[in-house]
Amino acid sequence: MRLLRLWPESAHFDFMRFRRWSFPLSAFLSLATIALFLSVGLNFGIDFKGGTLMELQAKSGTADVAKVRQTAEGFGFGEVEVQEFGTAGGLSLRFPIQSGGEAAQSAVVQKARDTFSPEYEFQRVETVGPRVSGELVQSGTIGIILAVIAVLFYLWFRFERELAVGAIIGTLHDIVLTIGFFVITRHEFNMTSIAAILTIVGYSLNETVVVFDRTRELLRRYKTMPTRELLNLSINTTMSRTVMTATTTALSLIALVTFGGRAIEGFAQVMLTGVVICTYSAIFISSPMLIYLGLRSSESAKAAEGEVAPAE
Repeated sequence: MRLLRLWPESAHFDFMRFRRWSFPLSAFLSLATIALFLSVGLNFGIDFKGGTLMELQAKSGTADVAKVRQTAEGFGFGEVEVQEFGTAGGLSLRFPIQSGGEAAQSAVVQKARDTFSPEYEFQRVETVGPRVSGELVQSGTIGIILAVIAVLFYLWFRFERELAVGAIIGTLHDIVLTIGFFVITRHEFNMTSIAAILTIVGYSLNETVVVFDRTRELLRRYKTMPTRELLNLSINTTMSRTVMTATTTALSLIALVTFGGRAIEGFAQVMLTGVVICTYSAIFISSPMLIYLGLRSSESAKAAEGEVAPAE
């Protein structure tokens, strides 16, 4: 029985030629992400900002955003964020942290319920105090930094110098573009977002390791093959696995985006974007980077040293 091949066995597609477009594109997106991150920032959720978040659904199916905003601001609890979300008639209200502890936060919830209950159904109410939100910011930041450092150390010891540097550049590229997705789409950045970023780092590492393992294997087998041809060969020989992994993962995430509901919709959208970024990065960023890092020349130098040593 012949196995299904998602990529032709004898394919000789020249992936390396696209580096002339992929490098400038990724550089532009990365710089734009950094600029937007510093100027606009992330849309931090209630986990990090603190305050009270309410999700309402209009009983009539149509929400009057302007009226709800005007009414909520008249409560005297500070500036209120009112946005449409989800299906038709869905609204989210975010009140800032109130001075006065839990009693003050409870007063916000009660006032909103008394005012909007006749026309809206309350589907979600969350309250986070300033101390809890501060601890979550600290814990989340430390978690991401430690995880990224651990991955970078693993890559450094897992591969030779040039392969390790290429893998590190690809991983950092994926993290930056994923954060750019949060900045551009204004998706709420919360504790679930941190889980998504760490998952994407793991997926990026997996994609890069598969391609680079084949590259290292081919380096030992074809000692005179030009670097560009060798990198094309390593990608072509692993492309069937790459397509299968990316397709099956994307299909499951599309199902979560479509049928998973609001609770995991944002997480699934970020993960789906991350799969696309990681697959693109492993083929068009990490691998072509090895050409500029002098992979073949370094391997030739090592081989020459190995030949001189026995002669001595």
